[in-house]
Amino acid sequence: MKKLNTPFIGLLLLFLAFTSCDYDGIDPITAVDPGPDGSDPQVTVLFPTEGSRIQDLDLVSTIVIKMEVVDDIEIASISVSIDGTEIANLTEFLDYRIAKKQLTYDNITSGDHVLTVTATDMEGNSTTTTVNFSKAPPYSPLFAGEIFYMPFDDNFIELVSVTPAAEVGTPGFAGDAYVGTNAYKGTTDSYLTFPADPTLGNEFTAAFWYKVNGTPGRAGILVMGNDIPENRNQGFRLFREGSATEQTIKLNVGIGTGESWNDGGVLDVTTGEWVHIAFSISATETVIYFNGMPVRTATMSAPVDWTGVEELTIGAGGETFSYWDHLSDSSPMDELRLFNTALSQGEVQNMINAFNPYEPKYAGETLYIPFDGTYAEYVTNRISTVVGTPGFKGDGVIGSDAYEGALDSYLTLPTGGLLQDQFSAAFWYKVNAMPDRGGILTIGPPDVDNADFPEIQNKRTSGFRLFREGNATEQRIKLNVGTGAADSWNDGGIIDVTAGEWVHVAFTISATQTLIYLNGVAFPAPLPGPADWTACDLLSVMSGAPRFTEWGHKSDVSNMDELRFFNKVLTKAEIDIMMAE
Repeated sequence: MKKLNTPFIGLLLLFLAFTSCDYDGIDPITAVDPGPDGSDPQVTVLFPTEGSRIQDLDLVSTIVIKMEVVDDIEIASISVSIDGTEIANLTEFLDYRIAKKQLTYDNITSGDHVLTVTATDMEGNSTTTTVNFSKAPPYSPLFAGEIFYMPFDDNFIELVSVTPAAEVGTPGFAGDAYVGTNAYKGTTDSYLTFPADPTLGNEFTAAFWYKVNGTPGRAGILVMGNDIPENRNQGFRLFREGSATEQTIKLNVGIGTGESWNDGGVLDVTTGEWVHIAFSISATETVIYFNGMPVRTATMSAPVDWTGVEELTIGAGGETFSYWDHLSDSSPMDELRLFNTALSQGEVQNMINAFNPYEPKYAGETLYIPFDGTYAEYVTNRISTVVGTPGFKGDGVIGSDAYEGALDSYLTLPTGGLLQDQFSAAFWYKVNAMPDRGGILTIGPPDVDNADFPEIQNKRTSGFRLFREGNATEQRIKLNVGTGAADSWNDGGIIDVTAGEWVHVAFTISATQTLIYLNGVAFPAPLPGPADWTACDLLSVMSGAPRFTEWGHKSDVSNMDELRFFNKVLTKAEIDIMMAE
């Protein structure tokens, strides 16, 4: 027979006693009368916030809705709606007084939207909160009347509607481009098609860069025709004819009961150069332009007739214009744009100027935007993305125009090639003190810790932030620079708002200091190390958004002209030369 271990039994009893004491030490759960329901639920929408603007390359976007509901007694339900349609009705909560919820919604189209959150408690009391937000289109047209844009940068997507082309055969890319990374190049029996715009009226323009190939001897370039065989009384046909050394660009337009011809002009095939081609159609005439110059004008007895025109063909005569052997074109094409207006010669020339190769005027110049009626960048042809509705002042310090800011409006550009150990920027600036603070130039990283909260982006360990702060009479221009582990400040100088004058602003960043210049007067500050450019892939012009928003440095409604960046530290003498232009 086994003997009982008396010490062990004692320890066991002691353990049970302590265990029992632990549970006895917890206050027992007892019912507490919550009292009368004294208030309605409180609803806070954390994202999107009022005025939020969603911008991405998707035609339809996904957002994560974040909200918090608090009630003094118990939450019964939370209803969430987008534009009047309920997308969720929540009735189960881990904490019946405080509910923190996230919902993913994947059907946000371009335009304005209203988010509505209604919380109801167990007594039937309810609170409704609404938030207005918007989604920007993936691409904002750069020019008035622009309805169609294909950059051909390694894809066949039209960016205004974000619509892929239908491909016939095996169209490809040139491996060369006038602007961007690539251009269209057709092959035998290959071309692109798009549905025709059903809203086209009496005016139309098409424009593109073109490097003509004389083989085959004739080809269709752009065609919008009626599908009745050999019927040229509707739409238009732009095509080429000639030899291995010369090609004539011609246009035929249907006017309903007949057709109108424009015999265009001749391109020299042997030069192998890019040529800008445009043609305009008004109610009374057609004009063909080469490099902004009209080469031939033809009269029309009636406006263009679009009856039965259902398709645009790019790079061939297509189904409606193949009977004279105007088949597929092997010539490279780039930057195709269509307009619902007849552009003037000046407007065509402005479009060319926006993308013409630019010879930098100053040593080390890496970016130049003159704001002369466009937001084009001239040094490397970066494409400005337009956010909101910025405008033009109508006059500038230099040239024909200047940038004029607007609420929730600014430009963004990619930063490739701009970020060096030494950096400078210079521009003319006429300050508007409303609002009392604004971002001017920002190159910064995304604040990934607050990725879902665009209103509190504020990571300052890399890049720079040039901004203003003050009141209706004085605005101080300040600079913040990220050096990797920390950031450094230059409190700059003050602009007299009441003077209403253009001020030349410049700043430089070296490995040891920053300098802000106002009309050539320097304001220095030490810098503990070189600027760090980690994750700085985006430049914002005239706003802190989207990456410097937490302190309210958003869009600037002031005027800006002649913006230039440099990969060097400008001297005062160099800045004085720019000011004296």
